[in-house]
Amino acid sequence: MIIKLWLLLLLLFLSFFGKAQDIAKRKSADSLTETKTSTTTISEVVIQSTSRKIKLNDGNLVMTVSGNKDFKTSTHLLDVLRKTPGVSVDQEDGIFIGGRISPAIFIDGKQIVMSNQELQAYLRSLSPEMVESIEVNTNPSSKYDAEFKGIIEIRLKKNVNLGLKASYNGNVYVNKFNYRENTFNISYHTGEATYNVQAGFNDGISTYRYHALQHLANTNIMRTNTYQKDQGKVYSLQAGADFRLNDKNRLGFNLRGNFRKNDRIRNGSLYAVDKTETQTIFNTINENPIHYNQDNYGITADYSFLNKGFKLNISTNYLSVKNRQDDDFINRDQSTTNLLSYWKSDLLNKINIYLAQADASQKLGNADLGVGIKYNSSDTHNNIRYDTLSSGNKFVPDPTRSNIFLYKEKIWAGYLTYGQEIGDLKINAGLRFENTRSISNAVSIDSIVKRNYLEWLPSLSLNYTFNKSSELSLSYSRKITRPAFSQLNPFRYYFSPLNYWIGNPYLQPSFTSQIKAVYRYKNWVTSFTVGKEKDVMTRYPLYNPETNVLEYLGTNLPYRNFAILETSFPVKITKWWNMTGQITGYYNDEFRPYLDEVFALDIYNYEIRLNQVFTLPKGYTVNLFANYESKTGNSLYIIKPRYSIDLSFQKSWLDNKLNTKLGYNNIFDSNDQSLEFRHKQIMDNRLRHWWDSSRFFFSLSYVFGGSKYQAKEIQRTEEENRAR
Repeated sequence: MIIKLWLLLLLLFLSFFGKAQDIAKRKSADSLTETKTSTTTISEVVIQSTSRKIKLNDGNLVMTVSGNKDFKTSTHLLDVLRKTPGVSVDQEDGIFIGGRISPAIFIDGKQIVMSNQELQAYLRSLSPEMVESIEVNTNPSSKYDAEFKGIIEIRLKKNVNLGLKASYNGNVYVNKFNYRENTFNISYHTGEATYNVQAGFNDGISTYRYHALQHLANTNIMRTNTYQKDQGKVYSLQAGADFRLNDKNRLGFNLRGNFRKNDRIRNGSLYAVDKTETQTIFNTINENPIHYNQDNYGITADYSFLNKGFKLNISTNYLSVKNRQDDDFINRDQSTTNLLSYWKSDLLNKINIYLAQADASQKLGNADLGVGIKYNSSDTHNNIRYDTLSSGNKFVPDPTRSNIFLYKEKIWAGYLTYGQEIGDLKINAGLRFENTRSISNAVSIDSIVKRNYLEWLPSLSLNYTFNKSSELSLSYSRKITRPAFSQLNPFRYYFSPLNYWIGNPYLQPSFTSQIKAVYRYKNWVTSFTVGKEKDVMTRYPLYNPETNVLEYLGTNLPYRNFAILETSFPVKITKWWNMTGQITGYYNDEFRPYLDEVFALDIYNYEIRLNQVFTLPKGYTVNLFANYESKTGNSLYIIKPRYSIDLSFQKSWLDNKLNTKLGYNNIFDSNDQSLEFRHKQIMDNRLRHWWDSSRFFFSLSYVFGGSKYQAKEIQRTEEENRAR
């Protein structure tokens, strides 16, 4: 706490120091020119537009990153995204836009081929100086996979200097434990070909806590506590080559491997007392050590042809993922340490994904015609075996928990788009079809579910430019969301001996139709989105009063209506003090049948973010970022308000080749998530999730070599987003 107070005092000192510098400069100017008077003080804030360039691209917010003061102290691109309007990053580095939509990530027009963990590590390896701009698309057109409800397009800086270029990025995070990230990039550009290699090594420890308070049906009160310590190591290596065959033809290849190992210790307790909280009913402790390994291999090849107004791109991808996990579940009586139960699990999960895609476009005067076709094939094999310690002190197979689940999916898709400019009006229309064939086979319970369906998915956008300072966009789209493999697999994922969730192989895909309007005036951007989602996929709790087991099961809700109003605005207070504000309001109307009742509540909530940048003498930059989320939830749960405050410093050295950053994230350790079940007559349950996001960090990056050429990045497929 003392350290936090010192940091706040230091920030105040820096603010007043900067103000004093500004006042001193004005007084000096006044002494030289009597006709000039000082008109701007802290008490007389002059609101001005910052020099940051913000624009709309077909209604999508495009923000400059490199050279933007708002991101100067950011350690990596994930940190940049946390401060980008319309984007949020949670405690586990999950990226969301438009509320809780997981976007696809594109690099220079190509979706990158990585698992969620690899994607996070890759974004951490990109410093803000390496990124030209970010485009946030919350209503993608029919050109993109219908699975993509949102897209974040990252444009890297384009440099074409010949020769060798290399860089190192390292980050260290410290609280009770520490975590280290290291990435080394090297590329060589000859003019006709570019060769690139990236190697990374991350290791360290992260922690997580879970607390629950539940009033049981028999009036007893039960407390659940879980502490998780995760020690992980990640090795990654990728190599690629990009060949410029001639002015019209390019060819690229990329190979990669990612190897992850985690040893997780999860300790917990279940403590129950009577309603007066004076008599102990039971007090048990549980241990759940987990050993996890993941091996990823990926291959990408793509070819592009450009001739006058005609463009052709062909790409192929292959991904292989292998997961192994061994668990032990040991439950003992707290007072006597007697063994109550003991079971083990052995999981093997294999995923193979193949993709081929071709896109072509032709410019016809002031019109553009586009067409494309895509084929996806994914094959997933999941085998988990449980063994339980019997009365004879031997482990015997447990068929009630063991599970073999096979899932195959093939998707044929195609699209046609047409765009035209009529004066200041730009029109884009598109139509996409997707034919899905899938087979899920729960071998252990002899259940086979086959599906074959075709969907037509239109899109339309209108963009009108009034002048350089203002523009308006209106768009419509229809999307499909297929259930992820983990949502379909009908076996138990344990959180505690009395708490787990189960997949549902009968889940249906959901469909979303939405309309979005965006208006920009200079750097002030406001958007409004309204839509409806049918067959919403969600989880619901089911409590067994006889066993006190709490299950989370998957289901489809009939529908939900939603709306989002968002605005962002930059403010220049003084020469050394810039501020950016973001305000977002959410509305959610969810129709939820649950047990023998129907719950349909209107949920309103909002989020406020304030990013302040202080430019100090001698090249130092200070950043103060604050985020507040109001009370929210859904028809079953209330989620309590929470906030976080980050403080960071930045300084460049050696002609900007060396960049150092120091900071403290979540200063007050206030970003935990607390939930409460709304309907006490059904279940009285309160729970809290805590992550170790309050920590110091130090970041160092160094660039050397003569070339600044940015190698082309690899792609990622829609199926890989759902194979998690």
